[in-house]
Amino acid sequence: MALSRSARRTSRLLALATAAASAFTIAAAPGGGSPGAPGIGDPYFPDLGNGGFDALHYDLGVSYNPDSGRLDGRTTVTARATQTLTSFDLDLQKLTVDSVRVDGRPADFTRNGDELVVTPRHKLRKGTEFEVTVVYGGVPVAMTGPIVFGSDYGWMKTKDGVFVACEPNAASTWFPSSDHPSDKATYDIRIDAPEGLTGVSNGRLVSSYDRGDRSYFHWRENRPMATYLATATIGKFDVKTGKTPAGTPIYVAIDPVLQGQNQVDVYAVTAEATDYWSKLFGPYPFEETGAIVDDMPQAGFSLEVQSKPAYSAVRNETTIVHELAHQWFGDSVSVAQWKDIWLNEGFASYAQWLWEEHKGRGTAHDLALAYYNSKPATDAFWQTQVADPQRDTMFVNAVYRRGALTLQALRERIGDDAFFKLLPAWTKLHRYQNANTADFIRLAEKVSGQQLEDFFRTWVYTTGKPAWS
Repeated sequence: MALSRSARRTSRLLALATAAASAFTIAAAPGGGSPGAPGIGDPYFPDLGNGGFDALHYDLGVSYNPDSGRLDGRTTVTARATQTLTSFDLDLQKLTVDSVRVDGRPADFTRNGDELVVTPRHKLRKGTEFEVTVVYGGVPVAMTGPIVFGSDYGWMKTKDGVFVACEPNAASTWFPSSDHPSDKATYDIRIDAPEGLTGVSNGRLVSSYDRGDRSYFHWRENRPMATYLATATIGKFDVKTGKTPAGTPIYVAIDPVLQGQNQVDVYAVTAEATDYWSKLFGPYPFEETGAIVDDMPQAGFSLEVQSKPAYSAVRNETTIVHELAHQWFGDSVSVAQWKDIWLNEGFASYAQWLWEEHKGRGTAHDLALAYYNSKPATDAFWQTQVADPQRDTMFVNAVYRRGALTLQALRERIGDDAFFKLLPAWTKLHRYQNANTADFIRLAEKVSGQQLEDFFRTWVYTTGKPAWS
């Protein structure tokens, strides 16, 4: 996710840390089995995600009416029970549930805040796969608050459709899910909207057609994806497709209102950056690259939607290269918990300096040192603990820029040979999986042959301005 200028000026608010889901006490049911936990216990969002099962695949069908803002949805989640379940939860905010079926049979359900509690007719044995189908509808409500630079995020209505960008906790505003990046799954996403509008989503377009006064689109993401990276953006778009010079399929959709307003060729930069990052970071991890550029000025951010970053307005080339770097750092290798967010944002921000170096517009060393020198030791910038920035300030500027400074300092500590072995080694080792800061430290020490515990303690686990060696 990239910050807007206004976002960088957003006031820092106090973080709200909540108790881990380990505090939940779950009583055993007669005859064996127990309810799944309502959350996975992320310190920032303890009720997000769900215990007792592993989501494997989502089949989402969403029908949208831009005039009324109403969404009608049908979601089937294929999952594997990780314990014997008498009931389990899904995350779903605000929308009305009409029916729930488990393995084709009607199931009881209740609502508990943003939790949908499902009780199947029979216990789900540990290790077995099951399907839960939820039919639901209503008018999705975008989320707001301090977390995403004070901007609205999630399912956001536009003049001609909807802009969908859900980091960190808004996927469940439009589909029932295990809404945490640690529970990745593959996706089929089917969108229908009034004829003349285009539905854009993740992965590759399987089919599209018109029937009556509606247009239908079926997208498939075959690579594991975190819920917040899923999209069903709808509107009027000019679409350009092709392949990057290295052969990766590319799909770029731009709102015609913005054509000619952008100071950058989105298609060309997307193609070039995808290929360059593939050389530095390892093979491109998804089937397609691209972009969604929508007229959504009230969204103060852009987001690394898997395979097609979503831009509320493209400000510059830097934004594009940042979001595309996230395809490796954030999308393919995802955070284990949200406190590890610097592994996404610090890496994508550092990629911006690598791009400038690639283009001959300055070295990463000089750019990093200039930024370091621009922040006096008394600046509040240095008071964020990057490895645990707290929930409401998880996207504060220091997560991005001190994270990037950490990587440049690490590069100078271990040398270019080790550093540029480390980056693709990281994306290969944790491809399509989750990882945390401790995992990165262990790999950096292994690749470099150096002890780096003190280095990382200084740069990401403590506050204050580190000395630049």
